Amino acid sequence: MAIPDVVTKIVGWLRAGYPEGVPQHDYMPIFALLGTQLTNDEVTLIAGELELAADPASAEAIKAAITAVTNTKPTDADLARVRSHLAAGGWPLATPHQD
Repeated sequence: MAIPDVVTKIVGWLRAGYPEGVPQHDYMPIFALLGTQLTNDEVTLIAGELELAADPASAEAIKAAITAVTNTKPTDADLARVRSHLAAGGWPLATPHQD
């Protein structure tokens, strides 16, 4: 199955926004933000792409974050932190939080 171009672009933006790798505590806010812009299938594909390059603990954290997003809302501070990281990496879907 071919990966949609939008998924490839988003994975690239995530890697640009987090050049050292995504910290585990940011997975839930990332997937919450993605869920406001993308379909569930696209979010699942992105998670799968991130899992391929992740160590086993991070892959488990990604799976847990996907589940948590459906059951919990991240804090505004978490969302603002993630938006700032992604905007710094050229993310077109998130703007830095303005205090």
